[in-house]
Amino acid sequence: MFFEIDKVLISREEIARRVRELAGELAHELAVELRKEGENLSGEGRVVLVPIMTGAMIFTADLIREMPIKLSLGLVAVSSYPGESVSSRGARLKSELPDNLAGKHVVIIDDILDSGQTLDLAYRAIREQGAASVRVCVLLSKQVERVVDFKPDYVGFEIPDEFVVGYGLDYNGYYRNYPEIASLKPTAIADR
Repeated sequence: MFFEIDKVLISREEIARRVRELAGELAHELAVELRKEGENLSGEGRVVLVPIMTGAMIFTADLIREMPIKLSLGLVAVSSYPGESVSSRGARLKSELPDNLAGKHVVIIDDILDSGQTLDLAYRAIREQGAASVRVCVLLSKQVERVVDFKPDYVGFEIPDEFVVGYGLDYNGYYRNYPEIASLKPTAIADR
């Protein structure tokens, strides 16, 4: 069915294991932060996860199911790979950020860090709202020279400079449902 897949870089089992680990690390650190402020794990709306849509939706869904703390979601859409592009064209907000983040512990979640522009844009905008803390969790960090020097707090996997799809990542809107992280055959990519 996915004839255009060239090779699998990260299996679904590896992804599931690493997502559980990341969720445990995040939940622990957030719990410590809340306890420092005299709150229990219920947090009363103090923890907000902000996934960058659409690529981070599958990662976020799996991540939150493994986090035993009270949290809410605030979605944001950012565009950086329009259409059939395989390289970033610069980040721009396509939707409003949640506007109630002052005093909250925010975790920005993204599928992949490459140029750094998307995460830098979201991070700065959330910081400007007066969030109590802002953490960044990415599933993949591509080993490339970044346009913006941005370092996430949590990284699932380091990957080579290769265009990948699957587990939420797409090419021209397709392959998000492929359950592993994979590269495409060169013949499947129109814009190289």
